[in-house]
This record gives sequence, C-alpha cells and structure tokens, in this order.
Amino acid sequence: DRAGGGAGSPPAGASPLRLLLGGLLVGGLLGALLLGALLPAGAARAGEPAGEPLVPGFPGLLERVKASVVGVGTVAPLRTPREQLRGTGFVVGDGRHVATNLHVLPEALDAEQQESLAVFLPALPGRPGGVRLARREAADPHHDLVLLRITDAPLPALRVGDSDRVREGELYAFTGFPIGAVLGLYPVTHRALISAITPVAIPQGRAKDLTPGAIRRLRDPYPVFQLDGTAYPGNSGSPLYDPRSGEVVGILNKIFVAANRELALSRPAGIAFAIPARHLRALLERAGLEP
Repeated sequence: DRAGGGAGSPPAGASPLRLLLGGLLVGGLLGALLLGALLPAGAARAGEPAGEPLVPGFPGLLERVKASVVGVGTVAPLRTPREQLRGTGFVVGDGRHVATNLHVLPEALDAEQQESLAVFLPALPGRPGGVRLARREAADPHHDLVLLRITDAPLPALRVGDSDRVREGELYAFTGFPIGAVLGLYPVTHRALISAITPVAIPQGRAKDLTPGAIRRLRDPYPVFQLDGTAYPGNSGSPLYDPRSGEVVGILNKIFVAANRELALSRPAGIAFAIPARHLRALLERAGLEP
C-alpha cells in the first residue's frame, strides 16, 4: 500500500508553516485524546515506575534519530492546502540529502499550482519546525528509492549500515509519520522483528493484478525484510534501524493489505516490508556521498 496526503481549508493569510503545523496539531491532539480514552485503568501515570526501554539506552538514541527523520511531500502556493504530506524520509550523507521511497513522490509536479518538492521538519526540543524545498538528486526505481537535495543548513544525518548482517529473529525499530496528515507531524516509533527475508515479489492470484511492475519483480526478485510490526500509510520511507547504534539497515516501502486500503487503518495486518539498506548505500555512492 502507498502513502497518502492530507487535506483541509486554511485561514486567509496564514503562512505555509503555520498551516502545516497548526493543521497537523489539531489531528495530533485528536489522536492523543483518543489514545488517552483507550488507556486501561492500570496504565502507568506520572510518578509511577516507567517501563523498560526496547534496549538499554534506546530513549536517548531515539532523540537523536528523530532529529534526522522528516516528512516528505510538496508545497504549492496556489493550492489549498498549500502543504501536502505524502510520506517519511530521513537525512543521510552530508546532511543536505534525504532518502525516501520513489513512490512517495508525485509522478509529476503541478506547474499551474507552482508545486515543488519539500521536506517538513517536525518541531523538537531546541529546534523549531520548518519547511525545506527539495529537488530530486538521484533515483533507483527498481528498488523504489530516491535521494532528495534540500535547501539551507545541513541537518543531522543517520548512518546507513550493513544490511547484509541482518538476520531473521533480530529486533529493530522504525520511526516515521503514520497517517501523518491526520495524526500530526510527530515522529512515531515502532519496534519490528525481522520475521523473514523473502523475495520482493508476492505471487498474484489474478491476472489483472499482474502490473508491469509486478511482472518485473517476478522476473528479477531481490530479497527484502518482512517485518512483524505495525505500519500504516505514511510510514513509507521510514528508516529501519538498529536500536543499539541507530544505523539504518532498511527503508520501509510497503505494508501488506489483505483486501483494501481502508482495512490498513481499521485492521492492520501487522506485516510490513523494508528495502535492505545495501541498495541505498549504492545510490549514495553513485551520488558521490558517504553512507
């Protein structure tokens, strides 16, 4: 399943950043209220002992990872709303490049709306949120990867590690913006078990499902990581990383949907897939960047 964008009507005279962060704040607060209503009576409260982290030291590492995770989408001055969040990305290389899935980007930009690629920085402690314009630098369509070059000062980058070392049964984490246009521009982290290392192509039961892309994957499959972890539309492009070191070992690119897109939200299958980071390393090297 692919990532989706947001919608809404902005107030007159509002700035692009205010529209994005303000609109997403409403969705985020709604999500927080719903979550609070679902907490069991025995849930931990202020002053009670905290739960165990994923691994020792993970909360501190997560703060550093979140500084490198960004939203990916477009801005268009003549469109309402001006900002459209389409997925997740993360900063790599020299701090001026963002990696994400190629399918997160629109096939073409709307020139009449003056649409441009953009990345959205979530507000973090000590750093205000913001919008950076972006352009395509390099792409690997076969592995659904793309590098964007962003404007202004460099951002903290994640190191792209050795995905050939990943083994089934190991536990990793991924951070992104699931359903970000509704829940808000807040980095959300999930854990994921490598449940299988399997060919990218999934057998199709009907001839009409054999798209050109599906046929190409069946003819030339490559291994991907199948994850036992819950991901949603908007997680496309999220980094899959080692919770001990923060090194990226994969890039989330799809979730398994049994019937239709709506079920991905109401009844998630708990199965997601990630592209091994070796393909991103190759793309970085091709662009003259250090992984």
